Amino acid sequence: MSTQQFAGANDRFLRRYEYDDSWVIAADVGVSGDDVDVDVVGTTAIVVVDAGDRVSETEFELPGTDADVAVQNGILTITVPK
Repeated sequence: MSTQQFAGANDRFLRRYEYDDSWVIAADVGVSGDDVDVDVVGTTAIVVVDAGDRVSETEFELPGTDADVAVQNGILTITVPK
């Protein structure tokens, strides 16, 4: 397994883990799943977070297509098969 960590323009940290069969991208969005909308277009993930008084949008490239998206306890997880 290899790990990469980087911060986006809004200082939200993303971590990317590479496994034998998939990549997993994890980000602390800090809100419940109902307040996060994720669209995947090709290899681009578009993440919109509605924190009540503030809406932010971030997009980043994924290492592949056919992504599975989940949000649990404020953590966004995107799994992309190899």
